[in-house]
Amino acid sequence: MVDLDPQTVDRAAADLGERAIGIAADVTDRGALQRAVAATVERFGALDVVMANAGVTARVATMSAMPTETFDRVLAVNVDGVVNTVDAALPEIVARGGHIVVVASVYAFVNGVGSVPYAMSKAAVEQLGRALRVELAPHGASASVAYFGFIDTDMVRTALDADPLSSRMLASMPKAIAKRLTPDQAAAAVVRGIERRQPRIIVPRRWKIFFHLRGIIGPLTDAHMERDARTREIVAELDARAGEEHPTTA
Repeated sequence: MVDLDPQTVDRAAADLGERAIGIAADVTDRGALQRAVAATVERFGALDVVMANAGVTARVATMSAMPTETFDRVLAVNVDGVVNTVDAALPEIVARGGHIVVVASVYAFVNGVGSVPYAMSKAAVEQLGRALRVELAPHGASASVAYFGFIDTDMVRTALDADPLSSRMLASMPKAIAKRLTPDQAAAAVVRGIERRQPRIIVPRRWKIFFHLRGIIGPLTDAHMERDARTREIVAELDARAGEEHPTTA
């Protein structure tokens, strides 16, 4: 396991016992990820599966209202961090006929108004995972893209629950869509996906219809949101956040 916070990753590794190793590293540092892979191989003798899960988001705002450094930070962690993780592990995965999981989101195919860098990053991760699936096949290796809905994590609670405007945006969604997964539910889905080498891991299952009909649902919802008075009111409030602080969740 790799995490930015040494104490967090050490505690998690200790909970799992001798079968785990905790390494503190910044996923935006490619060299640090290469060293993490080397340490893992030295400890366990090989690396068969890698999951690129690091991600951050920011306080909701329009692109024009969001500071450039916040925008860049989200892309650096969510895109560069995933690329660095995969790149460092790729030689081992190819050699072992292993498996890669990259974590995208339902934001890879729904409108990302108010969260442009996050939605962009998840669309990029989706494309990475799809391409890897094809590129790895001749080597007997494989890749999955995980598309999660909202998971009840610190990141989601910080980004959504602590921000009244985010909460209003969430409340406007159908309850079946906004309902959250537990981390255990997401983890169980990933384990099944790895065991079966699934190309896609979509949870909750209700999001599958949106995935498969994205070419129809996407244009329809985009057109609706362009004209919707409530959406325009929210966009005006998001625009008004220019000049405010917009820290990322990590």
